[in-house]
Amino acid sequence: MKDQLIKAWQINHEKNLLLIDELTDEALQKTVSTRGGRTIYLQLVHVHNLRAGWAEIAAKEFAKDCAQLNKEAAANKASLRKAFEQNGKAIEKLIDKSWEEGGKVKSFKNGLIPFISYLIAHDAHHRGHALLTLKQCGVKLPDSLKWGLCEWTK
Repeated sequence: MKDQLIKAWQINHEKNLLLIDELTDEALQKTVSTRGGRTIYLQLVHVHNLRAGWAEIAAKEFAKDCAQLNKEAAANKASLRKAFEQNGKAIEKLIDKSWEEGGKVKSFKNGLIPFISYLIAHDAHHRGHALLTLKQCGVKLPDSLKWGLCEWTK
């Protein structure tokens, strides 16, 4: 079961990397907000920062490379990808450690499986929001992205 949970996390994580990799720098700057809401890039910074924050709280020993990204800094796709790679590994290590400790997650009272479900749901919410934003902005999505985000069986 632990291997299945780690695999679910890895697949979710790969979908975030796919989104980052497939979007152009221009696409990452899209927003439908007229009042200064988040661009797609800033949504992904938010996703990273939430993951990094939880890694810091729940497994400090694995979070040393998971610093929060500065929301005010210029968009940097390479830094964003690297940050996701680091926090993805940290959460994977957290799963392994928590599993060995009976599923306890510091500061998340419902345990490991609900915690990972929460992270995956949060990631998926923002991926969906990004796709809707792109669609509303008239950006044509590559098929590799459209279909790749839904392919969890390979």
